[in-house]
Amino acid sequence: MSDAHKVKSTPLPLLDKASKPELLRALESSLGSAFSTGPASPPPAPLIVVISGPSGVGKDAVIRGLQESRQGLHFVVTATSRPMRPGEVDGKDYYFVSKEQFLSMVERNELLEYALVYGDYKGIPKKQIREFMALGHDIVLRVDVQGAETLRRILGNSAVFVFLVAESELKLVERLIDRKTETAEALLVRIATAREEMKHIKNFDYVVVNAEGKLDSAVKTVESIIDAEKAKVWPRRAVI
Repeated sequence: MSDAHKVKSTPLPLLDKASKPELLRALESSLGSAFSTGPASPPPAPLIVVISGPSGVGKDAVIRGLQESRQGLHFVVTATSRPMRPGEVDGKDYYFVSKEQFLSMVERNELLEYALVYGDYKGIPKKQIREFMALGHDIVLRVDVQGAETLRRILGNSAVFVFLVAESELKLVERLIDRKTETAEALLVRIATAREEMKHIKNFDYVVVNAEGKLDSAVKTVESIIDAEKAKVWPRRAVI
């Protein structure tokens, strides 16, 4: 029987005569139970957001934008065996380790996923994720497309996968040229790889365009995705 059919035929006071507390008590009496003061919906579980896309689309810039605009997010610092670039900080941009140290982490099963990318290893430490999820933080993982595919196999649909793209292939190539971090031969490899990586959009949940000069728009779109996911009736729940 529905609650609507359980209402007692108790006379209720007139709205303009009774105080709010009196009316509340009368309504509770008629319904046969007190009104709950608890949350109408339980707090959402911590979310894992995987941000990926080809080299040059601005993954780091979007991550920095999220760091500045949103609280309650933990951005996992990836371990890598590649050399540190000018301006990078160990423990902030990456954990820079030797190849021997990295392979030791693999042997101890300390990484959620890892891959060999352009001759260097990159991997995601499990410990960080577990510690911050236990504190109620949402987790943001920045990985290349190869890493995202591995995480999809590991996490399935329990995580949110976001694919970042430039507004066009030409714009992407121009960004890679402007970085001035590779030789012409290495640049060619990155562009050819990016073309292949673009074919994997179908394996992601969302695609976000990070257009030149419109970083704020891309960041806000990712924030909207997080808000929508946390408002789902049947939310994703990741266990690491």
